[in-house]
Amino acid sequence: MSKGKVLILGSSATRIETQGGGWGATGQYLNETVVPAMAVIEAGYEVVLATPNGGKPHIDEVSDAPEHFGGDKAAHARARDFYANDPAMKARTLRSVIDEGLDKYAGVFVPGGQAPIVDLMQDQEVGDILRHFHDKAKPTAMLCHGPIASAAAMPYAREFRAALVAGDPAKAAEWSKGWQYAGYNMTVFSATEEKVVEEHILHAKVYFDMPFALNLAGGKVTTTPVDFDPYVVEDRELITGQNPRSDHPIAAKFVAALDRMHA
Repeated sequence: MSKGKVLILGSSATRIETQGGGWGATGQYLNETVVPAMAVIEAGYEVVLATPNGGKPHIDEVSDAPEHFGGDKAAHARARDFYANDPAMKARTLRSVIDEGLDKYAGVFVPGGQAPIVDLMQDQEVGDILRHFHDKAKPTAMLCHGPIASAAAMPYAREFRAALVAGDPAKAAEWSKGWQYAGYNMTVFSATEEKVVEEHILHAKVYFDMPFALNLAGGKVTTTPVDFDPYVVEDRELITGQNPRSDHPIAAKFVAALDRMHA
């Protein structure tokens, strides 16, 4: 028998705007999506994947490689198969999940890849969902760029993001008032890690870095001194992981938090 349902919030974004008016391809990271999902299912929970448009999230091609699975080709193949074929990875709309009622969910997880910067961080339905989990103190896990989605819980999430893109931190700080996660200890993909992506993958700069944005809103952000070292921070119901290599550690902490609530 299932211990309960866990909601995974996926992105519908396939491209991200970059400084100078360009666009780069984006999506979710395969390992960040499936490693926690598979761990949650293995622990006895059901998984429901929901996105803004109800379509399956686009997997960033850069992440579709054995190197993101510790070089294990079999683990990579299992992950690809799970994402392509497991019924848990069939997406539905955020709206349908809200309309059916959020009380039936034990926890929520937001994977990374840069896609959440585009849509989830300013999506009103994501905001409604996160406020529910915050108010009920139910486990809320976010990985890599996923923690930027927490901005959606702000009363003025779209304005906050627009001010960041416009390079107006003072205005962004104004718009962030009333954020539920202000004062929380958290982590997110670091500025120096972002630089690696900008230089080698995007070949362009994104409009703002994640720790700056979350600190500006009142988060207490810490990141590792060594890029791409696994790192997870837990504060109250919020569990955040810094980078792709934090996939297994955040999965373990999330499952432990779900089990504490279930006990």
